[in-house]
Amino acid sequence: MADQQRGRAGADLSTAGPRPAWSPSPLQLDRDRHRRRAGVRSAVVAALSTVVFGVVLVLAITSTPGWPRIQASFLVPSSAWAAVPDVARGLWLNLRIMVVCAAVVFVLGLSVAVLRTLRGAVFAPVRWLATAYTDLFRGLPLILVLLLVGYGVPGLRLQGLPGDPVFYGCIALVLTYTAYVAEVLRAGIESVHPSQRAAARALGLGHAATLRFVVLPQAVRRVLPALLNDLVSLQKDSGLVSVLGVVDAIRAAQILTAKEGNFTPYLVAGAFFVLLTIPMARVTDAVARRWGAPGTGGAV
Repeated sequence: MADQQRGRAGADLSTAGPRPAWSPSPLQLDRDRHRRRAGVRSAVVAALSTVVFGVVLVLAITSTPGWPRIQASFLVPSSAWAAVPDVARGLWLNLRIMVVCAAVVFVLGLSVAVLRTLRGAVFAPVRWLATAYTDLFRGLPLILVLLLVGYGVPGLRLQGLPGDPVFYGCIALVLTYTAYVAEVLRAGIESVHPSQRAAARALGLGHAATLRFVVLPQAVRRVLPALLNDLVSLQKDSGLVSVLGVVDAIRAAQILTAKEGNFTPYLVAGAFFVLLTIPMARVTDAVARRWGAPGTGGAV
């Protein structure tokens, strides 16, 4: 009897023909039109308010008593154009420093993070050493690390080390940012639920394979927005190597400032750094939304 009923139901479905295409109801269409109108209205209000705020800010600054002096010291078009080639060459050095240091920092930071998460009493000295390293270099200001490494290490006259201050500037950046990245990665590793490790071990994976194929991919994915934020900070802080005499963008601007007698080259250097930082910041925001970071509205 049941087989007959299922047969009749199948026959009814087969003779019913293709289903009509879905179309939104009049109520849904009205809601869509309302959302579009609200979006356009919000964009217009935001644009107008931004323009009004900008005009008020410009008028407030230009009406101050010291504005003519500021204009003569910071906004000289001829000095700006003259500074572009030298500052751009210095910025190319900053970019190379950032790329090299970022690669080394990620490898060393991952190593320190793994050392800090090792289990067992036998690894206690390694964990204490890694903890002491992160505490030390997260507590020291970067500019102080640059001065100590850049002027202290060459004073030791160690054989085999280059005398280029760029090398010591990179060492200082790597020492400082490895501590920050190690803590970010350690937080990602510890956020992976222990059941993931247990499932991997139950499948026959060893400790190293579990860490490589199960824990680390999830950990890096969870902290990727924070890692990109550290990359943005590293890109900006690469300009601090100028305290060692390295002719990067900031040092080139300083030399031109002393030569021209105004501070316009500093604004040129700042504009170059901003033009680099803003796209990186937007990529960071997009990745945060893509991976569902808290507070970004992304999918969890």
